[in-house]
Amino acid sequence: MNRTTAVVIGAGQAGLAMSHCLGRHGIDHVVLERGRVAERWQSERWDSLRLLTPNWMTRLPGLVYAGAEPDGFLSMAEVTGFLADYARINKAPVETGTTVRNVRRLGDGYRIETERGTWLAAVVVIATGYCDKPFVPAMAAALPSGVFQTTPTAYRNPASLPAGGVLVVGASSSGVQLADELARSGRPVTLAVGQHIRLPRRYRDRDIMWWLDRTGILTKPAAKVADLVAARREPSLQLVGSSEGESIDLESLQKKGVRLLGRLVAIDGTRASFAGDLAATTAAAEHRLQRLLAKLDRTALSLQHCVPMERVPSIRLDAPATTLNLAAEGITSVVWATGFRRDYAWLDVPVLDDAGEIVHEGGVTGAPGLYVLGLNFMRRRNSSFIAGAGDDAAELTPNVLAHLAAQPRQAA
Repeated sequence: MNRTTAVVIGAGQAGLAMSHCLGRHGIDHVVLERGRVAERWQSERWDSLRLLTPNWMTRLPGLVYAGAEPDGFLSMAEVTGFLADYARINKAPVETGTTVRNVRRLGDGYRIETERGTWLAAVVVIATGYCDKPFVPAMAAALPSGVFQTTPTAYRNPASLPAGGVLVVGASSSGVQLADELARSGRPVTLAVGQHIRLPRRYRDRDIMWWLDRTGILTKPAAKVADLVAARREPSLQLVGSSEGESIDLESLQKKGVRLLGRLVAIDGTRASFAGDLAATTAAAEHRLQRLLAKLDRTALSLQHCVPMERVPSIRLDAPATTLNLAAEGITSVVWATGFRRDYAWLDVPVLDDAGEIVHEGGVTGAPGLYVLGLNFMRRRNSSFIAGAGDDAAELTPNVLAHLAAQPRQAA
């Protein structure tokens, strides 16, 4: 039986940032990681993927990017190296290869059972992140066995798919990037488009993230959002990490030969049905984009930013079909870029809602001493970014300290 004051579950950016903050305050703790440090960055990302945020935004408490390309975008190997360096510099007490099997209340603290022994702690911080388990809709089971199915966490490159056409389902960040890569490789690609957020990579001679940072959009607190549930379900941004300033949107994909259809609604063998909503979802994304650009223009005026206003053209799309015979079209693979869910089957504490999500307020759950970190829009809009997770960890630390101060020392 192992005893410590705090257990952090997960050694990605959120868990390592929490470890740094606890260590600064002299709090004895351990970080339990099922694989290696930054395991998901190492094993659940495709080969060509780069961060969507520029390098100057890559920072955690006690460490900021200091390389030669602040306006570049880190590759997955570079992200892994950044996090590994962070763990090493902080001497983070990470127990790798340690899968957590159960967490439950025990007296004033928690009992954490792993495949490598049991821990007792007064505090548990769940930092397993937002991108936990890829979501694959139930309709996937209706596909013929001969159609290869995968998700962005398992996809590596075009050569990892069988020869033939590809249906990519989902047009958020992952979906549009994979559709683009597959089309560039010469594959026939069909993209099923649902709700999405269109953004240019650059606007008025600056990266779009520079503008979102200057306007305060990225740090907008959860407390000031009218519908936080909806905000946390928003799709990821249609962006690609490109130092050349390349934008990616539906029209650019269409020009590369990608066939665009509406939202996938049903599968019956090789017959796929799509909603006739492509025009509506595209128009909604367009309306949102124009409102944002107007706000950026007002910010530019206040900053006396002298680069002229820029027109981002509206998207013009071909009229889509609503049914498709996958076999007749030569589609041999389906990539489900349909988002993620969280799996807390190991969490035996009553803090989950009906959808299986942890109920919390800024990372503080209703169970004393139990916290969560790294979720989408946890405290602010950029909570799922590396820098946002670090800021959230720093702000969550006083809650942890206050809880520990109220506990008898022997409870740890």
